[in-house]
Amino acid sequence: MPPADETTLALTRRARRINRILAETYPDAHCELDFTDSLELLVATILSAQCTDARVNLVTPALFERAPDATVMARMTPAQILPYIKTCGLAPAKAKSLAAMAGTLVAEHGGDVPASFDALEELAGVGHKTASVVMAQAFGVPAFPVDTHIHRLAARWGLSNGTTVEHTERDLKAVFPRDRWNDRHLQIIYFGREYCPAQRHDFVACPICSFAATKKRATSEAKRAPKKR
Repeated sequence: MPPADETTLALTRRARRINRILAETYPDAHCELDFTDSLELLVATILSAQCTDARVNLVTPALFERAPDATVMARMTPAQILPYIKTCGLAPAKAKSLAAMAGTLVAEHGGDVPASFDALEELAGVGHKTASVVMAQAFGVPAFPVDTHIHRLAARWGLSNGTTVEHTERDLKAVFPRDRWNDRHLQIIYFGREYCPAQRHDFVACPICSFAATKKRATSEAKRAPKKR
């Protein structure tokens, strides 16, 4: 929920202005993970947890060449998968997840990635955010994956109270058009990287924070920021 003392009309107007800025600033925003099908996207998204997209894109080509489909990957042990992804964060756990995930795809879904939130979230290594990315980018289903960056910016811009990721997702879905969810979540990530960093942020110069963030929010973040040495 937005700040308790704000009217619905004020929130709507601010959200529309943010919506317009994001659309105009990043009209061609796209998923930065390299993939050619739903399985490759699913694997890459699992690997992207606590790892940069750039790093994932470096390791997946060799893995996809070795395991071009779920059936082949399901025959691999975690120990066989690990060398391909060892430079990604949490690699041992991810290797186990990929092996188990592929096994489930073969056993329960004919080797295909299911186009269902519930079915995806039952797979090893797949939480709601990962399922949302796959549904949005592989199947074109409106979704709003919320990572830590989107969670932070939604609170900073007064679009959500920031208590939980789940609340943030619901709040953002309420203020942005459903047919634009798949674009907006990517645009917020892009905007955060270029204009709205987590620390030492100039709220006055920011194209969105300059009107969306309250003085109280700016002051609070300034107090929490690491001191310059």
